[in-house]
This record gives sequence, structure tokens and C-alpha cells, in this order.
Amino acid sequence: MSIWLDGEGRFFNPRPKLSILRLWDGHECVVIDDVLANPEGVRAWASGLAYGPPSYPYPGLVCAANADVQCRMADLFAQHARRRLGARRTLDSSTRLSLITTAPQDLAPVQWLCHRDRYVHGRLDILYAASVLYLFTDPALGGTSFYRPLKPAADIEAIVADSVVLGGPDFSARYGWQPGYMAGSNGYFERMAQVPAAWNRAIFYDGGLFHSAAIEEPARLSPDPAGGRLTLNSFYTGRRSAQPG
Repeated sequence: MSIWLDGEGRFFNPRPKLSILRLWDGHECVVIDDVLANPEGVRAWASGLAYGPPSYPYPGLVCAANADVQCRMADLFAQHARRRLGARRTLDSSTRLSLITTAPQDLAPVQWLCHRDRYVHGRLDILYAASVLYLFTDPALGGTSFYRPLKPAADIEAIVADSVVLGGPDFSARYGWQPGYMAGSNGYFERMAQVPAAWNRAIFYDGGLFHSAAIEEPARLSPDPAGGRLTLNSFYTGRRSAQPG
């Protein structure tokens, strides 16, 4: 039997604890506690995998999950979160394991900001949802914060674009933004909500909302999956439900 599963062959706990965190403008975050039937086994499996730096600006190491785990997470999304987040059908999904490892002073400007997982302007018929499953026990490694832009869309697009192309000193000089993980509101974004990290907790949300890992004590970050900020991250493309009127 796979170490993912419990003694009865289950990947998910059949009786998880589900709650809803209301964000703003009708957005919600679905929180599921005690989600895995054998979280220790899943972390042991994840600790035996090979991780490497990604091609996108994630501040750490990643490893693609296999198709079985991806399908299981897609089923969980469909069962508990898809309708709540406003979609009626899943078009595709992907899943990976992630470890945040980068020291604050080594972050690139794009990693100083909150971010959107995927956003296509004008595609009101498509939901780009995401989930994070926390596979660590130290809450100081950080949960997830959600942010609302405080500037017009053009200004937000400009700062995001500049964070990709400018070096740290130039970005700081232009925007007054200092290196480090984002830790609260500023002149561009207001932190509207924060989900604390908890062992065996999964959250589902609209990936088009600005969000970031809420790293409380970056000195505790580690490249060791058994002791670091290990998460199972999934991304879902869904067809939105028809809107009345």
C-alpha cells in the first residue's frame, strides 16, 4: 500500500473540517482542516523526492507531483471548492510540491510583491483557482495573505512589470520598496485577510486575487522537506458558472 494512504486505503480524510473565509467583493477562501487521511505518509513521500529551482520566479525549490496526486487534488477541488469559487466545470489542473527557501536579502523584486497565479484581463468566463496544502508543523513558516490593490489597475500593472525587469536598488529607488517577503499593507496593496498555516490544512481560492506566503520568521526556512515550508500547490482552470441576467 502507498504511504500516501491510511490503513483503509484512503488519501483524504472522509470527515474533514470545512470553513469559509470571506474576503471582499464576494470572494471567498475555502479552508479544509484535517484534509489528508495520512499526512505523515504524504510528507514522508514528499521528502524522498528530488527538488530543483523552477523556471518561474518562485523563491525556492519545486517538484512536480505525479498524475495520481494531481487527479486526487482535482477531485477535492470539485467536491468542496469549485462551486463556492464560482465555477461549474474543471478544464485542467496541475500540482506540484514547493519549498520556500530563499533568504529575504536574496529575493528578486518580483518576489517582494504579492502576486497572482494567473490572470487574463477580460476573461470573465474562466476561473483560475489555486490551492495550498500545508505539510509543515511550524506556524512561524507562514500561512497565506490576501491583498486588494489600492492603486488604479494601470499603476499596479506598472509596478508588477517593473519588478520583473528592474534590479533591487533601482526598484527600491523608484517605489520605496525594500527587499524581503511581503508582510502587510503598504501604499499599493492592502492586506485584507490572512490564513494561518496549520498542519494538514488546505485552502482553495481564486488565483486571480493578489496573495503571498506570510513568512513570519524567514530564518527558519529550510531546503529539507521534512522540516521546511513544504506545501502541495495545485492550480485549476475552470469554466465559470453562468451569471444571472
